[in-house]
Amino acid sequence: MIDECLVAEFRIDGDDCPLARATTSVPVTIDASAPQLRADGNVLLHFTAPPDDRLPDVLDEDDTIRYLHVTRTDDAYTYRCLSKHPCVVHELVDVGFLVESMQYSDGGATMRGAVVGNEVLRGVMEKAGQTVGIQLQRVYPLRTDEESTIGRAWELTSAQEESLEVAYEMGYFDLPRTITAEDVATELGISKSAFLERLRRAQHSVYGVLFG
Repeated sequence: MIDECLVAEFRIDGDDCPLARATTSVPVTIDASAPQLRADGNVLLHFTAPPDDRLPDVLDEDDTIRYLHVTRTDDAYTYRCLSKHPCVVHELVDVGFLVESMQYSDGGATMRGAVVGNEVLRGVMEKAGQTVGIQLQRVYPLRTDEESTIGRAWELTSAQEESLEVAYEMGYFDLPRTITAEDVATELGISKSAFLERLRRAQHSVYGVLFG
């Protein structure tokens, strides 16, 4: 049994992924589940984004997207589709990277996942170094409370839970507030708008559980 599990975050730029391309045309942040690779090389995608009717139009016009389905609510649009574009993340999956979340914004993607043991991490890092446009953002040991029931209980994504935790630890919710959204975003390594979007979605999930 391997005792050590590591959490790694990578940034992907220049992949020409349809979701990344879409965020260059529509200024939204897309939260995606891990892409599912089919035997024929096509990829099944499931993702959400803030309500914006421009995004479905951009994706529908993309020749690499097929069978696009959109579920619209006042709070978010949920998308399911097939992508004919091979996803670069599978190159890391093939060497042991366990994708847990992906977020697309500003023409690129940030992915977070687990690596079991340093030996696997070395293989993942070597593959990342050979793949154009992938850069390691950070890596740290999986804490004993990393897989707590907090996120599941409140229906939060790992990115949303992390954003709330960092914001709380920095004093963003203190009164009077001395920490700005930009301060928290810098600590997280994301844009201010991406942090505020995560915060809004996390609040919606929490309130949804509280008030049914």
